[in-house]
Amino acid sequence: MAATVNFYGQLPRQTISPEGVAGLTFGFSPFKGSSQSMQNKMKITCLRKRASNKSFNKRWANMVVSAADDFEFKLGPSPSHMIKQFYTCINEKKLKELDGYISDDCFFEDCSFLQPMQGKKEVMHFFGQLTAGMGQNVKFILEHVCEDDEFTAGVNWHLEWKTIQIPFTKGCSFYECSQKEDRLVIRKALVVIESPIKPGGIVLTLLKNVTAIFDDFPKAAEWLLKSPHVIMQFCSKIYSRLLAPFVNPLLAGYIRAWNLIARLFAFALNTILHFLMKYFG
Repeated sequence: MAATVNFYGQLPRQTISPEGVAGLTFGFSPFKGSSQSMQNKMKITCLRKRASNKSFNKRWANMVVSAADDFEFKLGPSPSHMIKQFYTCINEKKLKELDGYISDDCFFEDCSFLQPMQGKKEVMHFFGQLTAGMGQNVKFILEHVCEDDEFTAGVNWHLEWKTIQIPFTKGCSFYECSQKEDRLVIRKALVVIESPIKPGGIVLTLLKNVTAIFDDFPKAAEWLLKSPHVIMQFCSKIYSRLLAPFVNPLLAGYIRAWNLIARLFAFALNTILHFLMKYFG
């Protein structure tokens, strides 16, 4: 709100803040020249103060940014930052840079595989197949990245094709890192991927029955739990001797039939597109 200050004979000894000068309206005064001079001086003082404040704020901001950069440089990269760069290399198919994030003795366990991958060679072979299978349009999208300490990080993610989420591709990965010279590398990894099969409450019922059997036969349960590969070998032998002679031919015929259907569909689609381009293109 504008204020009117009238000067009669002598200027009153009052202190006026520079911020309020812009809102003051000077009325008639016998000392018009003195009033105008005072007004100009106050405006100049206000402008100088504002310029000084801006300069101070700018210097202070530069000091804060510089201190933050020095602090980050001294601490080195965090596991969460390293994991983000790691997935960026996967999305951009930069296998050479990806190789630098894997330690020589890396232990990579993916729950979709029966056996974990050990050593950089096996892990990089896996990522080579992964990036080739992703094509040009499938990307990892990180939802949350967290870290427990300076060498542990976790991330949950999903896959997208041209920004459209692919069903049943959610997953969680946990990484243990180690220091190698001036950077972090992945020493151990555990990957858990969403299962396309959703049994729901059946799992709880099955768990209840299995635990009841374990409680009734503790010695047998202990032997089975300590030797899970024995169960897999036993099931594999049963399948190869009893089921494989009947199931394998059916599966082979089923796959051939679907290949034929896919080829016929592709041929029909190409014919339709060619017709449309020829007569309507």
